[in-house]
Amino acid sequence: MTAMLEGIRVVEIGQNLSGPFAGEILADLGATVIKVEKPGGDDARGWGPPITEKASAAFHAMNRNKMAVTIDLAGPGGSNRLEALLADADILVHNLRPGVMEKMGFGPQETLTRHPRLIYCDMGAFGHVGPLKDRPGYEPLMQAFSGLISANGHPDGPPARIGASVVDLGTGMWTAIGALAALVRRGTTGKGCVVNTSLFETALLWCGLHFATYMTGGGLPVRHGTGHPLLVPYQAFETSTGPLVIAAGNDRLFAKLAEQLGHGEWASDTRFLTNENRRRNRDVLLAMIADMVAATTKEELAERLEAAGVPCAPIHTVPEVLAHPQTQALGIMQKAPDIDLTLVGLPISFDGARPGYAGSAPAPGRDNDEILGPAPQ
Repeated sequence: MTAMLEGIRVVEIGQNLSGPFAGEILADLGATVIKVEKPGGDDARGWGPPITEKASAAFHAMNRNKMAVTIDLAGPGGSNRLEALLADADILVHNLRPGVMEKMGFGPQETLTRHPRLIYCDMGAFGHVGPLKDRPGYEPLMQAFSGLISANGHPDGPPARIGASVVDLGTGMWTAIGALAALVRRGTTGKGCVVNTSLFETALLWCGLHFATYMTGGGLPVRHGTGHPLLVPYQAFETSTGPLVIAAGNDRLFAKLAEQLGHGEWASDTRFLTNENRRRNRDVLLAMIADMVAATTKEELAERLEAAGVPCAPIHTVPEVLAHPQTQALGIMQKAPDIDLTLVGLPISFDGARPGYAGSAPAPGRDNDEILGPAPQ
């Protein structure tokens, strides 16, 4: 498959997660991504035991298909070296602490003045404007500050952090989307631009449905465990062999579920006639369903529900997901070509082909000589 972004050159001054993920998306799509690290390397190299020299599995997961150079941006010649990299770059991605690039003379507007075709992706914590624009931020802080944690967890327990780094990864995705949109516009105008993204803005979007409900009189979000604040029944139910998630998200599916549970009359019960009725009578209905499924196995119940067209799924463990035929059929688990490592590939295919895994995360400064040339004396 022809690389979708072949010929596009990206300079990534990324650290930890969001910046490197934005760079990896572009690298997976075929861009030449040059990762610029401080002399000691990205801190994320030490997130977990190393599986190669100076690189953990977590670091490999966010930095495949890249080249790598080390530059002491605050040291002698550091600014000149970065300037030389930007001279033929199409995209700059950075998620340094707010204000750092400006102090070095590489703020957005001054950099675009020198490189007017550059797409400058400025990834912040709280955003590029506002009273907190200069404050740094991290995943759990943003989940807390944005309200995400307040809405997550079980109703009888404390609020909980979402297990995946949805804010960091989401910000990387929005940054890549913004960069690609800016590339399209540059093809018409010949001019680059500044793409601003931030962890807080991403977190606000993920919390958007809760905001919409609250602002239209629906009240504060209530924690529902595996359930949904607006759809009922739409959660896990405990069977004799473990939990099964049942997602009867509309009236038609609820009627089918009721029939399979031996209570077809529920579909015409005024308490459960519509989703809004079911939502208002959530506790009553969920208790009735729980009683009906407790004595059956999740395997038997899933077979019946799937045959009737009612969406359902067991709660898989990580090994179960990896071993599932559907996961394997997708070919999304990609083996590294050079080390014993398998990672999740890009969740996009073009004409049925998924972008490949061409090379593992590079060692710090691996490509210094090729890209930067001799170090300044």
